Amino acid sequence: MRVSVSVSMMLAVAPSRLSCSSRFLASYAATRSTTTLIPFASSSSRRKERSFLQLGGLDSWRRRAVSGGMSSSSTASVDADDASMDAVQKRLMFEDECILVDEQDNVVGHDSKYNCHLMEKIEKENLLHRAFSVFLFNSKYELLLQQRSATKVTFPLVWTNTCCSHPLYRESELIEDNYLGIRNAAQRKLFDELGIPAEELPVDEFTPLGRIIYKAPSDGKWGEHELDYLLFIVRDVNLKPNPDEVAEVKYVNRDGIKELIKRADAGEVKLSPWFRLVVDNFLMIWWDHVQNCTLLQAADMNTIHKL
Repeated sequence: MRVSVSVSMMLAVAPSRLSCSSRFLASYAATRSTTTLIPFASSSSRRKERSFLQLGGLDSWRRRAVSGGMSSSSTASVDADDASMDAVQKRLMFEDECILVDEQDNVVGHDSKYNCHLMEKIEKENLLHRAFSVFLFNSKYELLLQQRSATKVTFPLVWTNTCCSHPLYRESELIEDNYLGIRNAAQRKLFDELGIPAEELPVDEFTPLGRIIYKAPSDGKWGEHELDYLLFIVRDVNLKPNPDEVAEVKYVNRDGIKELIKRADAGEVKLSPWFRLVVDNFLMIWWDHVQNCTLLQAADMNTIHKL
């Protein structure tokens, strides 16, 4: 795996808060109380449930799989078919518990990352899990892209937006107020994947702009069915990509995105399906708002776009 980082990315650049940031945050704080949120599971009901890790990890998951909804033959196939899976990715597939939601974004349960990405279960049980996609711009309004590592289980080596992952079924990432659970998850994964320290990414600077639902197969076995939160942030950051997660990174301007789309259409590179949907439906308009410091005008968290 090759991690390519430009010289400018490796320089110790102090995190910058752009001039429009404070104006945006003040505006957001003044208006967020009027935003209608789609209801989540109640705090009291969430406190009654325990996380996957508290239930004993992989061995416990296998025991529950046999006794509760997954056949023993299916469990056997987990061991037999996935023996060659990268060790890091295998651990994440079984230990991470995704948040299951309905199409109105109400929490309805949780399940392993493994189960949530099996196309057979997605199709048969209509499993839909919550996700997020971060679009990070630097002070030159260039968008940071990553190429997913070759060892990723779904969509290996495709180019995509800055960071794409899942809030987990844990207290800190189920917080509904001000989308704090999603923001906490984004901060966590940007460190895990790109090595960006949390102090360079204050959670209150992530701007949720919208939500989409999409379904996309990766190969014959794996795929995605996600309710995806789209988060924008403008920060200058230090990068230290994790080769288990990321093969390459680069900043691009608008012309760079247009060129990438041309190459994707010509079959020269592959893009993640969620990134392509955002590019085709929202990105260029939202990019205008990034440069004009008017992101709040673009935000629509009351609509869930089914794409």
